[in-house]
Amino acid sequence: MEQKLKRILVPVEGAATDEEGVMLACALGKKDKAELLLLYVIEVRRNLPIDAEMGEEVERGEQVLDNIQRFANKGGCNVQTDLLQAREAGAAIVNEAVEREVDLIVMGVPYHEKFGDYCVEPRAQFVLENAPCRVILARERLARVRSLAR
Repeated sequence: MEQKLKRILVPVEGAATDEEGVMLACALGKKDKAELLLLYVIEVRRNLPIDAEMGEEVERGEQVLDNIQRFANKGGCNVQTDLLQAREAGAAIVNEAVEREVDLIVMGVPYHEKFGDYCVEPRAQFVLENAPCRVILARERLARVRSLAR
């Protein structure tokens, strides 16, 4: 039996991969009229209090959320946005998934190589290992990465 999707969490960070993640989440959630939660996490350095005034980062996060919300609305998705401050983005994403009883996390991730081999970025790796729900990674197209490298 297929599980009905009520809430889909889409972490965003202002990268080109955000739109791919949102498009996929919209497509997956349309049938069930799922709510999309677009989440931007500001990572706060350990030498600062967690609730430190992060004016520039908050402004950037709000701008990213505004832009990606407009993009998602064009796709006809029911969207909410949230901006958090946390020590680690991966842990914040997993905590939000738990607190909001999310059915699915969809993350757009860049193509990243370490020592010549593809690897998943630490934020996505943490979410994959610790999320209580299904996780789908929408990796950026390899052709796009290679065309940018030229």
